[in-house]
Amino acid sequence: MTESLKFFDKTPIRWGVVGCGSVAEKKSVPAYQMTSGFQVQMVMRRDANKAKDYALRHNVSHWTTDANEVIKNPDIDAIYIATPPDSHKFYALQVAEAGKPCCIEKPMTPTFQDSLVVYETFKTKNIPLFVAYYRRSLLRFNKIKDWLNEGKIGEVRHIHWQKTKPPNDLDLSGEYNWRTDKKIALGGYFDDLASHGLDLFTYLLGNIKSANGLAINQQNLYSAYDAVTASWIHENGITGEGNWNFGTFHRVDKVEIFGSKGKITFSVLDEAPIELENEEGSQTLEIPHPEHIQQFHVENIRKHLFGKGQHPSQGKSGLHTSWIMDCILQKK
Repeated sequence: MTESLKFFDKTPIRWGVVGCGSVAEKKSVPAYQMTSGFQVQMVMRRDANKAKDYALRHNVSHWTTDANEVIKNPDIDAIYIATPPDSHKFYALQVAEAGKPCCIEKPMTPTFQDSLVVYETFKTKNIPLFVAYYRRSLLRFNKIKDWLNEGKIGEVRHIHWQKTKPPNDLDLSGEYNWRTDKKIALGGYFDDLASHGLDLFTYLLGNIKSANGLAINQQNLYSAYDAVTASWIHENGITGEGNWNFGTFHRVDKVEIFGSKGKITFSVLDEAPIELENEEGSQTLEIPHPEHIQQFHVENIRKHLFGKGQHPSQGKSGLHTSWIMDCILQKK
């Protein structure tokens, strides 16, 4: 990592959390709590009973049902937004107005245009903005990046991702799920899951210059899309394609990167080994994720804020991923 400007020169950095649902339960907030120099001081959730219960179970000293009490609190230094994507822009602009560093859950917002507003606001104010595409910080995927940089598969030609799974019990029940409500996430599970992979692919292979796709609803179980196909080309000429279907019999999460002298195979979302095949033979590595999967992502936020390096997932890269998603879903 290269050196970055120091935003803080004191510890602890006191974090406030807006939204303490399922993601905050294990993946993220415990990682903030275990990171040296960080302290989770306050959490917010609209349901008072759930907010209080979360604070008690996670040993957080303050809780509230009002996001303003977190964002405008002079005893809070930085904000983590972990609400559904349709509220990300609303809260992020308040955080920018308060002049505080912010980490937003992915996707950055539901649309590129909203993401652009958020990005430009933080950029204008020169406030650090991070997006929780934490796979850029995981050891498993950085090993793949090492293989690519070392030319283990020669010149990279093409990347392909197949992500399919059957509908789950919630899908079949007809009960409300914000992840499949087109007003919140037009792409449904594509928005939630594919954004992780597409962001990772730009980290591994460089930015994408053109992308297009086809999205439909095949099952009529919910209002969002449930089947998406896409193709794209990276700025360096590497081609890519993807298929995401959430109504198939088999569960598959398989990425193949094809090169002139070999191939790398891995999963974006599933716990699976990474595999390297080239003229020297085959190699398979098991690289486990940390218990709290955002641990390295959060540690990189600390390094960035104290001027020890550049975080790999900032507003600019999150904005690019939002643009790719809009291109594939053909949003106007």
